[in-house]
Amino acid sequence: MSSAELIAKKARIAGNILKTLSDEQRSSILYKIHDSLEKNAKLIETANKLDLEVARGSNLSESLIKRLDLFKGDKFATMLQGIIDVAKLADPVGKVLLARELDEGLTLYKITAPVGVLLVIFESRPEVIANITALSIKSGNAAILKGGKESVNTFREMSKIINDTIAANFATTGVPIGAVQLIETRQDVSDLLSQDQYIDLVVPRGSNSLVRNIKLNTKIPVLGHADGICSIYIDGEADLVKAKKITVDAKTNYPAGCNAMETLLINPKLNNWWEVLTNLNENGVCLHVTPEVKQEYLKHNPKGNVLDCDESKDFDKEFLSLDCAVKFVNSVQEAVQHINTHSSKHTDCIVTENEKNAEFFLKGVDSSGVYWNCSTRFADGFRYGFGTEVGISTSKIHARGPVGLDGLVTYQYQIRGTGQIAGDYLGAGGNRSFIHKDLDIKDIKL
Repeated sequence: MSSAELIAKKARIAGNILKTLSDEQRSSILYKIHDSLEKNAKLIETANKLDLEVARGSNLSESLIKRLDLFKGDKFATMLQGIIDVAKLADPVGKVLLARELDEGLTLYKITAPVGVLLVIFESRPEVIANITALSIKSGNAAILKGGKESVNTFREMSKIINDTIAANFATTGVPIGAVQLIETRQDVSDLLSQDQYIDLVVPRGSNSLVRNIKLNTKIPVLGHADGICSIYIDGEADLVKAKKITVDAKTNYPAGCNAMETLLINPKLNNWWEVLTNLNENGVCLHVTPEVKQEYLKHNPKGNVLDCDESKDFDKEFLSLDCAVKFVNSVQEAVQHINTHSSKHTDCIVTENEKNAEFFLKGVDSSGVYWNCSTRFADGFRYGFGTEVGISTSKIHARGPVGLDGLVTYQYQIRGTGQIAGDYLGAGGNRSFIHKDLDIKDIKL
């Protein structure tokens, strides 16, 4: 048996145990993991500094280096809080979605159940190991994690702390060793992508090439997004103050984030529209503008920081930096058409005081997140109240948008009977009819 098969089989065994545990058992280990990571923050920081030192000496992009730094600002504290937030959420497993009396003493239930075994592949962000650990255990799933080589020291340290904590508390929580496993090499990933007998879902978090490569090399269902090409449309009836505030936040709050604004569409009918661009310039943003925008904008701000837009590429590009593509559109319809043509279906926003235009935009844009008068940076599991997220999905099947606990459960059907057989009923040789009476699920607890 190959090492990949051993890892996958171990995860399957752990997942089969996890799904039988109570919410109290699954949540209790999360508090223990939180405390262990907090207690060992210095060890983790030392490992993270080593990764950063290596990264800065390589050709790693600045955006990836920013993602790698676990102790920048309040990132570590936010990561820890995310574990607690997940632990406090309602149990996603065992929810009754449907109850139907098929006949007297024969009842059908549709009930949420864990997906099973997750293979999560991500780049650079070391906090993901804590996020996925919390989400997977809480939802009754086992997880196999592969981080980028640039953060291997941080991952090793955190993985050791997490697994030591699980092992030390097995007797009281029942959460098994193997519930969370860390792999390190690309060969491990390649080998595991063939383990469709044991692995139920692959979640890639990273570059377009990473996601596409995984989709081409596995039979296992893949959940994820390739790019975060997020657009904001400033309508002709926008509030200028809101427009300036929202666009600066969406572009500069965290330019390397997949929910950062990459395209700005402006209706030139808006009075003083150029102030939006000047405000972005003043906050360090370089604007990649079409000829029409350049001609009009430089009339109002001759010193504006603009580059000529390559319209064949820039509107399909994730800059991940303080750069933004800018274009004029003359209507909300034109904005929706542009976004649906160029968007990666991540998150897009309209800024307007015209409710009719806003409703058209909200219904017309085919993305997992569509906003009105707020920053695209809200596209995040933590901000949605999911505790944290396993990733953001732009697919339309199973889960969409920030994927929290609800996206990590599927459902199963249970029938609870009292000795009935199909042969007694119409359609299988019998004469008995079904009742098919829907029951109120509000008070049903199984």
